Amino acid sequence: MQLQQIFSPSVQHTLDVIGIFVFAISGALLAVRKNFDVFGIAVLAEVTALGGGLFRDLVIGAVPPAAFTDLGYFVTPLLAALVVFFLHPHVERIQAAVLVFDAAGLGLFCVSGTTKAYSYGLNLTASATLGLATAVGGGVLRDVLANEVPSLLRWDRDLYAVPAIVGATMVVLCLHYDVLTPFTSGLAAVTAFVLRLLAMRFHWRAPRAWNRRSTVTEE
Repeated sequence: MQLQQIFSPSVQHTLDVIGIFVFAISGALLAVRKNFDVFGIAVLAEVTALGGGLFRDLVIGAVPPAAFTDLGYFVTPLLAALVVFFLHPHVERIQAAVLVFDAAGLGLFCVSGTTKAYSYGLNLTASATLGLATAVGGGVLRDVLANEVPSLLRWDRDLYAVPAIVGATMVVLCLHYDVLTPFTSGLAAVTAFVLRLLAMRFHWRAPRAWNRRSTVTEE
C-alpha cells in the first residue's frame, strides 16, 4: 500500500502544521521563561518548530525544504509566538507547559518525519532515524539558542529521545506489516506522547556507562 493511499496531501499538511504549532508553543514559552524579547520569542518559536523538519528535508533531498516553500509552515510559528506573547501562563506554570507542548510535538513529529522519509524511498531503519531527528532536532536547537545543554544529552533529564524512538519504530513496523493507517499512526504519536509524559512524571532515565567510576563533579 502506498502512503498516498493512507495520507492525502491535505491530511499530511494538517499533521505537519499541528506539529509545527505545538513545537513553536514550547519554544516561545521557553523564550518567555528566559526573559527574551518579542524577537527572541519569534526566533525560538521558528527554530523549534522548523529545525527538525528542515534537517530531514535536506537529508532526503526534498529541496527547497517545505519550511521555505509553504508560507503556512513559516507563519504558524509566528502565530504561536503571538499567542504566547500575550497569553503565556504565570511564570511558575511555564515550565510545565513547555514540557507538555514539547511532548506533544515529539509525538507528532516522530510519526510525520518517519512517514515522509519513507515516502522518499528510504528504508525502514533510515526512515525511523530521520523520524527521530525530525522530532528532537528542533528541541536541540531551541535549547542551544537558549543557552541550555540539550535535554537529549543530559543524563539527569527524563527520557526524551526514547519515546520518539518508540513512536518511529511503531510506524516502521506498521509499514513493514502493511498496517499503517491513520489510526495506527495516531496510536504511535499518542504512545510517544504518553511515554514522554510518564517519563517526566516518574523520572525515568536512561542508564549511564556501565561500572562508571568518574570522579568528575556532576553539574
